Amino acid sequence: MFIGASPGSTGGGIKTSTLFVIGNVMKSIMTHQHCVSFKRRISEGIIMQAFVVAILSLCVVIISTFLLCIVEPRFTFMQLLFESTSAFGTVGLSTGITSHLSVLGKIIIILTMYIGRIGAMTIVTLGVYKEPKTAVYSAEDIMIG
Repeated sequence: MFIGASPGSTGGGIKTSTLFVIGNVMKSIMTHQHCVSFKRRISEGIIMQAFVVAILSLCVVIISTFLLCIVEPRFTFMQLLFESTSAFGTVGLSTGITSHLSVLGKIIIILTMYIGRIGAMTIVTLGVYKEPKTAVYSAEDIMIG
């Protein structure tokens, strides 16, 4: 459930292409070769982005599960981990405890679903990334004197 749909689809979780890039990096590390797929080199920027997405996504599931463990102590860790992972992947599977969660627990699940669908990288870059200014005003000579 953590690994969601393919790029361009409406599924949540990390995309299959992200897992593909991470797998290729692992293979290239073990074989001491460049990261290549389908006779094309995978750039370092894409590799870094794949790892950042995977780590951020894992952090979202861990934090969500941790918060649910605090808010909902009557449920087992595995039930809450399953609910959190399912919410992040927007899968729709449940152990049957979702309706029995408190209001705060449901809000945590809702936020996890939202982050899983939009993407952890997108959420983080909303407040951090600034488009570089590429517009340059033209110069004009002014008569002085």
